[in-house]
Amino acid sequence: MTQTTAVWDAARRRQSWSVLAVSTVAFTVCFMVWMMFGVIGIPIRKELHLNETEFGMLAALPVLTGSLVRVPLGIWTDRYGGRLVMDVLMLVTVPAIWLMSYATAYWHFLVLGLFVGLAGGAFSVGTPYVARWFPQERRGLAMGIFGAGNSGAAVNKFVAPAIVVAFGWGMVAQVYALAMLAAAVLFWLVSASDPSHLVPNQTRFVDQLKALKDPRVLKYCQYYSIVFGGYVALSLWMVHYYVDEYGLDIRSAALLAACFSLPGGILRAVGGGLSDRYGAHRVTWWVMWVSWICLFVLSYPQTDFTIASVSGPKSFHLGLNVVWFTVLMFVLGIAFAFGKASVFKYIGDEFPQNIGAISGIVGLAGGLGGFVLPILFGLLVDLTGVRSSAFMLLYGVVWVSLVWMYLTEVRRTDVMGRNPAASQVRTGPATDAHQAGARS
Repeated sequence: MTQTTAVWDAARRRQSWSVLAVSTVAFTVCFMVWMMFGVIGIPIRKELHLNETEFGMLAALPVLTGSLVRVPLGIWTDRYGGRLVMDVLMLVTVPAIWLMSYATAYWHFLVLGLFVGLAGGAFSVGTPYVARWFPQERRGLAMGIFGAGNSGAAVNKFVAPAIVVAFGWGMVAQVYALAMLAAAVLFWLVSASDPSHLVPNQTRFVDQLKALKDPRVLKYCQYYSIVFGGYVALSLWMVHYYVDEYGLDIRSAALLAACFSLPGGILRAVGGGLSDRYGAHRVTWWVMWVSWICLFVLSYPQTDFTIASVSGPKSFHLGLNVVWFTVLMFVLGIAFAFGKASVFKYIGDEFPQNIGAISGIVGLAGGLGGFVLPILFGLLVDLTGVRSSAFMLLYGVVWVSLVWMYLTEVRRTDVMGRNPAASQVRTGPATDAHQAGARS
């Protein structure tokens, strides 16, 4: 139920911010656990002698589970409330996380990874749960702050390498299991429930997927598969990339990889505020262009070439060193952070009565992107031997979104104008009168 600012009194405001704070903490822990293979996968890969594709599967499999459960979790959140669903979700993952420390074979990690991956579904619970505690004009900021829990990927890169070096990768799983249990207890004690937020219905999973017939939902799925799916995939891949491409140790590699993961998480709140102020369309458009430029440069492989000059052969080297590579990844992380918030601003504006289900579908698309991309990264490296092929793939995917966005929105929208309302053009089943109003 949407609340107006007039009834958003002081007591309600304090409760809303309390719910937002504890939900963000819970989501951060869940995301940290979800991304754990991005670090512990490095020693596991050496221990099990995995190739690039097998490593990609190991890192990505938890993302698959976290993606597939997003739609039903969004529906259950609408029906039963976010407080109950979130807490049960966190508690269910604890045994699998703990048992990970006892795994010895590749298939052990794959099976347990499926259960650990449930933690990734927390986003589809927290998004509608948090959104309904805030009025619409503050919803973008609130969802952006909650989405900053993506910084759990960076927390993982700070915490896990230190534990791996000191105690071995098995201790990481045990520490994370205890952290998840503590977060579940804290969430239950601090969070709150509001019966007016429940949306009783008998909607089935299959029925909910019918929302994909709406071209707006399909388009937002494409956007999110880049800004979130790409963020997840690169968060899992970057430590490995730094180790192999630049020969760094795991602690140095994780620290530099956090330069992408950290802004990609915490700056999501800034993206939410910008989306509230300037509109979801305008922010998303510029996010795609910045991403395209960064990925174009990142795609270029390390190259040595020789030319025949008048004074004889001359050799040159062309490629990014570790400093410039990290700078570009930092900028890309900021762009993805803003994009993750702006896509969900679209959803909050256009589907206010069905946020849980729509966010679940869009989150599913983003999560599937995060699952498929690491596997494709590994496959491309095995086939081509070129590590930057991962960025070549993402560059092509961003092109698809830019073209799609131009055809459906930009041609009819004043992106550079001063009126933010003009940027909120709705595509798909919108009436001509509504589109005219959006331009006013």
